[in-house]
Amino acid sequence: MSTALKLVTAPIIEPVTLEEARVHCKVTSTAEDFLLELAIRAAREHAEAYTGRRFVTQTWDYFLDCLPIGEIELPYGPLVSVTSVKYFDEAGVEQTLATSEYQVDASSDPGRIAPAYGKSWPSARAQLNAVTVRFVCGYGGLASVPFSIKAAILLIVGHLFEHREENQDFQVHEMPLGSERLLFPLRVMRF
Repeated sequence: MSTALKLVTAPIIEPVTLEEARVHCKVTSTAEDFLLELAIRAAREHAEAYTGRRFVTQTWDYFLDCLPIGEIELPYGPLVSVTSVKYFDEAGVEQTLATSEYQVDASSDPGRIAPAYGKSWPSARAQLNAVTVRFVCGYGGLASVPFSIKAAILLIVGHLFEHREENQDFQVHEMPLGSERLLFPLRVMRF
């Protein structure tokens, strides 16, 4: 079964502020703010990819070619809510599944959706991206992001800022090991 993802609503803030990045990198002026902002975003994106989580609230569309026999495991956590489950019926008409037809498990990690008790998934048309699940994920706002994530992002920001001029003539540096150690316990494990 093939799946695809599309960001619907990006986070409106980063988990680390520009001022925090300035302090961490020992930058006293605003002259390098643009580079720091780029490093913050890149560090967040790297840490999100590494952990399989999204840190600040954002909305995604998750596309599937068919409805599974059992549950739908969402790709990113922590799950806040499921906005909608839409599918193309056998006649090719898009339908929105009533919330009474499925249950959402936001307590599990990763979050899951399954048919409600005594129910089953409807028949979906056999086509690419026949099902769209819109969901909201993330820890919430700036104050809700765990400190280990913020610390890891700052380590990555510092590394990117320090090595911003690096090119192929110089030794390639890996991301700071401390960032991986801070993020590893938060990785979403899939089996």
